[in-house]
Amino acid sequence: MAAAVRVKEPVLTGAVELARAAAVEIAEQPDHVGEHLGATIEEDRLVSHRFACTARGYRGWVWTVTLSRVPRGRVATVCESVLLPGDDAVLAPAWLPWDERLRPGDIGPGDVLPFKPDDPRLEPGWTPTGDPEQDEVAIEELALARQRVLSPRGLHEAADRWYRGSQGPTSAGAVAAAAGCLTCGFLIPLQGPLGAVFGVCANEWSPDDGKVVALDHGCGAHSETDVPDRPSDWPAPAPIIDELVVEVTPNDA
Repeated sequence: MAAAVRVKEPVLTGAVELARAAAVEIAEQPDHVGEHLGATIEEDRLVSHRFACTARGYRGWVWTVTLSRVPRGRVATVCESVLLPGDDAVLAPAWLPWDERLRPGDIGPGDVLPFKPDDPRLEPGWTPTGDPEQDEVAIEELALARQRVLSPRGLHEAADRWYRGSQGPTSAGAVAAAAGCLTCGFLIPLQGPLGAVFGVCANEWSPDDGKVVALDHGCGAHSETDVPDRPSDWPAPAPIIDELVVEVTPNDA
């Protein structure tokens, strides 16, 4: 049946130049329409011609021009001209909403993130129970008097991110350091579950001042380290003799 239909469409399959002219009309440059790649019979009296796209950045894309004719007609008519991706076309990544495209560091002054009611990094905070002892521990000691607090997943992700980052034990500065932050007097320990692994640096001379650091992190500004003594590269000065001054000494003889 398909072969019989193909025989009946010589007008449309032969209208290559008409299809090319339609593709050139929508292209930015005439030379962006390349060689004819063939024609496909879509339906009765409906044929699509394909041309290679030679425009930069559109590798694998194809100009597709669909032609038609009226019943028993001998004149082809352009129905549609469009640029479509081929099997090996270079395509843009799948579209994502802007709030899903954001990455750490993208938020600037005045920017506001959308509210996520189901953020897996958070869980409901402490609701007062009326028990003074429990409420005091939860609110004053654990600081849970917030609508939402970090969930176990949020704590784990933060600890993993910090430990693997530039304030962790594997950074170049930490590897070269003579001692870790755990023994540094400028370390401010954190409270809560993260305090067993992290603290805050309070040394203005340290590159990590004001940042969360792992206890086994380190830098050259440790409070208990010093530069080792080393001999001077300059030669020892020779004695200076002033030959213009006569020193008078008593003659005991």
